[in-house]
Amino acid sequence: MNPTRLEMLSLLDGLGTVRAVAAALHLSPSAVSAQLAVLETEAGAELLHRTGRRVALTPAGHTLARHARIILDQLRAAKQELQSPTGEPAGHVRMAAFSSAIRALSIPLAKRLAETHPAITLTVAELDPMAAHQALRRGEYDIIVTADFIDGSTALDPTLNTYPLLADDVVLVVPSPAPDLSPINIADLADAAWSIDMPGTYLSNLVTSTCRRAGFEPIITGRFSSYELLLAHVEAGLSISLLPSLAIDHRYQVTPRPLHTPLTRHVYAATRGTPTPPPATQTVLTTLQSLTTPNSRPPGPSPATNPRP
Repeated sequence: MNPTRLEMLSLLDGLGTVRAVAAALHLSPSAVSAQLAVLETEAGAELLHRTGRRVALTPAGHTLARHARIILDQLRAAKQELQSPTGEPAGHVRMAAFSSAIRALSIPLAKRLAETHPAITLTVAELDPMAAHQALRRGEYDIIVTADFIDGSTALDPTLNTYPLLADDVVLVVPSPAPDLSPINIADLADAAWSIDMPGTYLSNLVTSTCRRAGFEPIITGRFSSYELLLAHVEAGLSISLLPSLAIDHRYQVTPRPLHTPLTRHVYAATRGTPTPPPATQTVLTTLQSLTTPNSRPPGPSPATNPRP
């Protein structure tokens, strides 16, 4: 069975439509459909159930998609090891992280790897924590850096391996100078104007769920897809917001205030597949974890003391 066609099947299992697979691979939907039909012939089994223009994976299709991810991981591992005939970790590692983790972790990581392991090519993409696990399962990335949901709604996935990195306190961000730096009760902010992220994102859900637990619906005066715009809005005195500490850029004149009822998220890396990643991927993970040790820590809170399961 052709690995390219196995990748299409794996993507279809994760994305749900042929059109989405085609967009991910920069192909036409008809080309993807034709390749999946060839894969069915190669597999000798009905992989897809077709209803008009819609397709769904059959039980056999789901089974092959699960094996396809294992096969594709093994092929990527083989390529990494073949690029390292001397034993020095080498190869291409794909990482996705949320925006504040890119600034605090991924960029310092890439800089250190360039100095210590130049044979490793690291590519980094921005990805909201809401989408990270699914993208990792689909095989789009080798490593994700993401965070748990503070309300405990993150579902643990036994097919993924997780590596704790640090604990990140959530704080109230107000314009500077702030006359009061004492812990604040969210329930006292029912009449305040809030700025948050776009609907359905991690930060948007964090603010709305926290305010609702405090007994009110937040008054939203700004929605921004970047922390820089959000912080500028707060700096101008137009709103307040809740942000994880990693997200605060101190170039902006804003002040973080602790919450009366503390909120902490745990930032972690995750990989897919076997407990032991390929050498290049393992080297990236080890270097990433070293950046969050007490003696080599990026700007932000202290490392997590309770490892994530």
